[in-house]
Amino acid sequence: MSRFSERVYAVVSRIPKGRTMTYKEVAEAAGSPKAWRAVGNILNKNRDFEKIPCHRVIRSDGSVGNYVLGEVEKKRKLRMEGAL
Repeated sequence: MSRFSERVYAVVSRIPKGRTMTYKEVAEAAGSPKAWRAVGNILNKNRDFEKIPCHRVIRSDGSVGNYVLGEVEKKRKLRMEGAL
């Protein structure tokens, strides 16, 4: 795992329930502001959904974006947490 991946996972693991961050905000917080696409690719490989709540990362335009378990599941989780 790359250092950037580790930083991305660390940032996402600290997003509190009921809150979201954009892919761009995660990239900035991880130290590479222009790497927002890389953030999406990294989170696409996440399999530890409890520890790294990647469903809390959304697009800059406010749409939910992609999710390993599907957009419907991502929206459901965000609604349950009060983020949608």
